[in-house]
Amino acid sequence: MNISDSTLKYDEKVIFKLRSIYEKYGFARFKMSKFEEYDLYVKNKDFLISDSVITFTDTNGKLMALKPDVTLSIIKNSKEFGEGLQKVYYDENVYRVSNGTHSFKELMQVGLECIGDIDDYCVCEVLKLAADSLRSISEKAVLDVSHLGIVASIIDDMDISNQCRIDVMKCIGQKNIHEMNNILSLAEVDAQKIELLANVVSLYGKPSIVLPKLEKLLKNNELVAELKNITEAVDDDILCIDFSVVNDINYYSGIVFKGFVEGVPEGVLSGGRYDRLMKKMHSKKGAIGFAVYLDVLERIMDVSRNYDIDTVLLYSANKSLKQIKNAVEELNKNGDRVLALKSVPKKLRYKKLAELTENGVEILENNA
Repeated sequence: MNISDSTLKYDEKVIFKLRSIYEKYGFARFKMSKFEEYDLYVKNKDFLISDSVITFTDTNGKLMALKPDVTLSIIKNSKEFGEGLQKVYYDENVYRVSNGTHSFKELMQVGLECIGDIDDYCVCEVLKLAADSLRSISEKAVLDVSHLGIVASIIDDMDISNQCRIDVMKCIGQKNIHEMNNILSLAEVDAQKIELLANVVSLYGKPSIVLPKLEKLLKNNELVAELKNITEAVDDDILCIDFSVVNDINYYSGIVFKGFVEGVPEGVLSGGRYDRLMKKMHSKKGAIGFAVYLDVLERIMDVSRNYDIDTVLLYSANKSLKQIKNAVEELNKNGDRVLALKSVPKKLRYKKLAELTENGVEILENNA
C-alpha cells in the first residue's frame, strides 16, 4: 500500500513511514499481547508516562492490566531473544490517559528497541533512526540529546543525599539553574563544583558549538568523548546538545534524547539507554530504544483532517445505478475519495461538491 495514498489517515501514514525506516535497518516487527500481569507495572510505575492503569481479574484470579507501555513487555519477553543483539520495532495499541482528553484512550505507539550487546554503533544507529523518525513527521524538528553519565558523574562528586540528588535532577529538567544552585548551596557543596554543574547543564546548541565548550569544562573526559563520537557519526542538523533532557536516572544511563516538531508544545519522541531498567528486571543485557507518541501529534493530525472527504457527488433519484457507479469511478481515477449521496450531511467537510447532471459531473464548489 502506498503511504501517500489519500485514503490513509495522518497517523496511518506516519506508521507506514516509520515501519519502512526501521525495516531498512534490519529491525523485525515485534508482536505482543494486549495485557500483562499488573505486577509488572506496579514494580516499574515510575518508568511509565502515566501510573493510571486499566486492570481486570483473569479467570485464574490474577490481576491483569491492559498494557500502558510497550518497552516493559518487550523486556519481560526478551529472554526469548537469545544471545547477541536483537533489534525489534513495534506499532502497538497502549491504554493510558491521553494528554489531550485526560481520560483513558486506546492509543497507537510506535518505536524500537535494541537489546543485548550494545556498542557505540548501536547507540549511533538508534539516534539516527530517532532523527529520521522525527523528519518523517515534520521537516521542522529538533532532537535534543544528553548524556546522563556526564551529569551524574559531576553530581556524584558532590556527596549529597539521595533526596537532594532528586531535587537537583528535577531542577535540571526544568532548566531552573537558580533553584539548583540554592539547593546545592544549602547542602554545603563546594562553590566550584556548583559552578561546574551550572556551566555544563546551561550549555545548549548544535554539537559542533557545544562540544568544544564541554571539552574545556571537562578535560579528558571519556563520556564527553563518547558523546562527541556518536553525535559526529550521526551528523544530522536537527541534533542539539541539551543537558536538561534527564530521563529517570533510576532507569536510564548514558545517551538519552527527546524529539520535538513544530506546532506541538511537548515531546513527540523520547528514548535512551536503559541498562538500569534491564538490571532492575534481572537481566544482564544492555538496551536502548525510543517511542513515538502518536497521541501527542493530535494537533498536527487535526490540521491534516481539514476535510472528511475529497469529493461529495450528489445524484438524484432519476439517475440509473450505472450512471452513478461510472461517475464515482471516473472521479476515483484522480485519486479522490468520493462519497455519493442524495444530499450533503451537516458538518461534513469536503474539498469539492459535485453533481451528476444530464451533461455528466459538474463541480458546484471547490474548497481545495
